[in-house]
This record gives sequence, structure tokens and C-alpha cells, in this order.
Amino acid sequence: MTFVLKGAVSALAVSCGLAVMNAAPAHAYTLMDMLRGDRQRTQSTIFMDQTPGRPVPRDAAGGSLGGVDPEAPLPKVSGPRYYTYKTETLQFVDTSKFADPVVTGAVADVSLGGDAGQEPVVQRRFLAQAKVRANADVAKALEAYYGDSRNPLIWVEGNQINERAKSAMATLADAASVGLDPADYALQTPDIDPANPDPAARDRALTQFELDLSAKVLAFIQDTVRGRIDPNKISGYHDFQRKVVNLAPVLKLIRMSPDVGAYIASRSPDSPQFEALKAELAKLRAADGSNEEQIVISLQGLLKPGDSSPEVANIVKAIQKHGSETLRTDHAATLAAYAGSSDYSPDIVALVEGFQKERGLKSDGVIGQATVRAMTGGDTNASKIDKLIVALEQVRWLPEDLGSRYVMINQPAYMAYYHNDGKEQLSMRVVVGGKNNQTYFFNDQIETVEFNPFWGVPQSIIINEMLPKLRSDPNYLDQLGYEVEVNGHAVASSSVDWYGSTDSVSVRQPPSSDNALGELKILFPNSHAIYMHDTPSKSFFKRDMRALSHGCVRLANPRAMAAAVLGTTVDDVAKQIASGQNHAVKVPQKIPVYVSYFTAWPNKDGVVEYFDDVYGRDAYVEKAFDATTKARGAQI
Repeated sequence: MTFVLKGAVSALAVSCGLAVMNAAPAHAYTLMDMLRGDRQRTQSTIFMDQTPGRPVPRDAAGGSLGGVDPEAPLPKVSGPRYYTYKTETLQFVDTSKFADPVVTGAVADVSLGGDAGQEPVVQRRFLAQAKVRANADVAKALEAYYGDSRNPLIWVEGNQINERAKSAMATLADAASVGLDPADYALQTPDIDPANPDPAARDRALTQFELDLSAKVLAFIQDTVRGRIDPNKISGYHDFQRKVVNLAPVLKLIRMSPDVGAYIASRSPDSPQFEALKAELAKLRAADGSNEEQIVISLQGLLKPGDSSPEVANIVKAIQKHGSETLRTDHAATLAAYAGSSDYSPDIVALVEGFQKERGLKSDGVIGQATVRAMTGGDTNASKIDKLIVALEQVRWLPEDLGSRYVMINQPAYMAYYHNDGKEQLSMRVVVGGKNNQTYFFNDQIETVEFNPFWGVPQSIIINEMLPKLRSDPNYLDQLGYEVEVNGHAVASSSVDWYGSTDSVSVRQPPSSDNALGELKILFPNSHAIYMHDTPSKSFFKRDMRALSHGCVRLANPRAMAAAVLGTTVDDVAKQIASGQNHAVKVPQKIPVYVSYFTAWPNKDGVVEYFDDVYGRDAYVEKAFDATTKARGAQI
């Protein structure tokens, strides 16, 4: 028998282990009961024991049921999921009002495409016969412009397309340079036989071209400003307010522009990050057609300081190619003096340590596969290009101006960066959510720093991780010093019926040296309950792969980040912690925070770095690209 539960769980979201669930009334047959298969409970009512808040199962006569099967399957709380991407709906543009009402049905021709006094050729009434499909925003802009008979045609003059049209088409054909797909905006010029002119067929083709090109230009501008796909349709881990692109004035601006191609191209983002990614894309595409040397480091096992290996020469060569300008400057003497020795000497070790540090790797001078991958670029040119295209799309989801002061968390890099006055002033390693407890991709504003925090244990951790222990030992939380409440009443862990619903049960860990959040947490209130915080598990920061948390972002140097966002000193932060009291301090001014996911991203020197796709998200973005191009090609 299959049960379909509707309303039992309104939302399940795992981040920092968060699960949001509907609280079932005290007499309801709960999701726990269904999962446990406790049929007897369907005949019973749950009454409250003398212990405040403790739910005790009883039969209709008030007697205790007991005897719950300890082998019954445990409930689980699952997180968001990835979706099959659904493209936006394309609709027919309403062209019925495009014909000039003054001449509709008349014999006279009215040309709005040429200059005043030019022989009228294009019959505006043919606009009403054109068939164009577009999304709702593009359709609205087309209907507004061409529905006003005072607006001239943009791309057609006399009996041919004009230079403005050729300039626009050239820009659309170069869409790949900004990470878009030229196939989405491809358009054929009208097929007109000059040897056998048919005025009606010619004018019909020209007016169809007029509307088609306007639709393509509007779609390009919308795509390059906000992105061609809706990130919220990729997965439940993406959370963005999609940008609204004002297309209403675009066609008039294009008509008045002295350089249409330049105007269209100018609508792409111009942030330093976008420009760096765009330049890197151009460089790699150019390298694809060249015989650029690929550096290979064939290293078996680990290369440690004091060792010797013929691969040291390739290691130095790789750092010269992939290291930042700052690193090369700092170690210019070492690079200049290196003569090809196979000795892994102290000066080369220092060079490697500097490279490891700027790449967010453990800077111990020990060269393993993670360091080799970073030195050689890790990916092929083709895979780097794929990452760049995804990154250029994702930049469009964020505000065009990130701000002069902000925090950027890049999950694939396992790093957090604090920017002030437009410059990176602080960076540190972070631990992010594991693959089963992924950190979301969104942006928000930092509002508060809380010192000596309580940790409110999310329902997902209570259910998925604590419940098995509590069923075998109800004293488990008491022994650990956790505080338990049922319906707001403090109770002993041992007094709770851990075979019943946990909806009304809350668990928190008081401030202590063992508190899961450590000394402080930095809050930017969001529906995913994600925040930055300290941790007693410092050893995790020594690992190269740091997708290990329940979804929140653990900071390697939380005091420095707290001081940065509060605009104070680390010493002041230390005093706040030393008080031992739980208290919160608001930041003087809200600071944007970007909890991002970029497998290609420029560092502070503008050098694009590449990272492993720890959650496999790029593949879902690429599938959405393919679905979008296919839908547009089939429907327009």
C-alpha cells in the first residue's frame, strides 16, 4: 500500500541542518507514526503527562500503549533537490495592432523605414501578418513599440536592411565572447530575389525580419543583464530575486543610437570580475587554436622539502605560468637563479608555499595531487572554458555592483574574502556544507555578530542524527549538557517520548568551549538559517577538501572577520568574547554577503583560478543552457 502524505511536512530544508516542519496537533496521526508503522496509534489519542510538555501515547481508555517496536525504521529529513529545468514559455506577439490604422485596407503604401520623401516601399500593414514568438517581457516591448504608428521601422530602409541591422547582427553573432550562445540570437537576412522582385513577398519578408531582429536584440539584452536561465529553476539550493530588465525604452534608444552594436554590447556587465572572466575566456579560446605548451608534472606520491625529483623543473615552470604577478615578484630572485636543479631546496619550498597559500591550499611545501592540479591548471582548456561560461552566467545573477564593502564566500574555493574600499583586505579558509547538506547559493546582508552563542539544534539534526542515540539512551542530551524544551517548557532529555513527534521539541547547546558554534557567529538572517561561525573543530581547516559542515560556513579566523564587519579591532572582539556572556552586537552598517558558487573566479590580482565542482552544480547549469537553446530554436 502506498501512502501519500499532504500537509504532514510543509517544507524540508537542510542547511546548518535546518528542517522546517508543520507542527501536528497533539491528537494527530503524525508522520513519525506513519514511518514507524504504528497502526495502534491510529486508534489512540496522545495526552500530556504530568511532566510539562511530555507527549505520552495512550489508548482510548487512557492507558499507556508502550511496546513501540525499537526496530521500526527511523524518520529522516531530506534537503532540497535538483530539478529538470523548465524553460520559460514563449508566446505569439500580438501583431494585430501593428498595421497603421490610417492606411489599413487602403491601396496606398506608407513607408516608415526610410527618410522623409523617400519612395515608399515597405507596407506597414505587413507587420500585422508577421509571426513572432518571445517571452512575455520581450513580447510586451515589441507590442508597445510597433503598436505605436508614430514609431518608424528600425532595421529596414527602402527595400533592404540597413547598416544598423548589420551592426546589430554582428554583435549578436559575437555573443559567445560574453558567455552567451550565438544560436539563441541567430537570424537570416531576408531572401529576396533581385532578378524577380515580387513587391508583396519582398515587403512581407522585410517586415518579418524587422520584428525578428528586434525580438532577438531584446532577448540578448535581457539575457546579458540578468542571465539566460532562471537559477531558481535549477535547484532548491539556488535562491535569487531575478533581475527585472526594463526593455520598454530599448528599441527607441537603439533607433537613436549612432552605434547600435556598441549600445547592445554595452548592456553586458562591466564589473571587474566579469571583465576578468571575459578576458580569460577570450585568451583560452585563442589558445585552443594555438600550439601552447601544456605543462605536465608526473609526480608519484608526495614531494617533501629536502627531497629530490626531476619534476622540480616542471614545478618551477608551472608556478611561473600560473602563479600570480605578486607571487612572481616576491620570488623574482629565486625564479631568476633557478638553473634546472632537481633538488627541492628551501628557496623552491618557499616559492611553493607562497603558491599554495594564494590558492587556498595547505601551505606546508608538501606537493601532492591537489597542489599539482593547481599548478598545472587542473582542467583542460575545454573544461576551463565551460567553467568560465557558467561563471559569466552566474555573475549576472548577482548585483552588477557588488559594493565597495562586502564579504564573498566562494564554496568551491573553500574561501571567504572581505573587501573594503573595493579591495580585498582579508581572506581565510572556510568549511562549507557536505554534499548531503549543501550550502545554498544566494546573497544577503550581514546584520549582527553574536558572541558566546547558543546553538539551536536544527530539527534535521535532531531527527537524522540525535534521534537514533536518544532512542537507545534518552539521557543522551542531558549527559552532554544540552537544554531541551517541549512546547516552551524546560524538561529533562530523559522525560521526552523520543518515539513521538519532535515538532514541539527544541534542543540547544549553551555557550561553552565545546559549543558547535565556538566563540561567535555572524548573522545575515535568511530562510535557510545559514550563517558564518567559529568552530571547535579546527583540524578541518587543514584539509584541502572542506565540504564537511551541515550547511553553515565555518571560519578559520572568525575574530578577524567579526572585527572587519563590525569595523573594530580583534582585541575588542576578544574582550567581547572574554565576558563569557551571550550577547549580540549590530554591525554599524549592513554589509552585503555573497554566499556564492563559482568554479572559476578571479583572485585579488585579477588572475582567474579554477576549482573542483564539489556539488556538481555546473552540469545542471549547462543542462539548463541546452534546454533553453533547444526551446528557443523550436519555438521562434
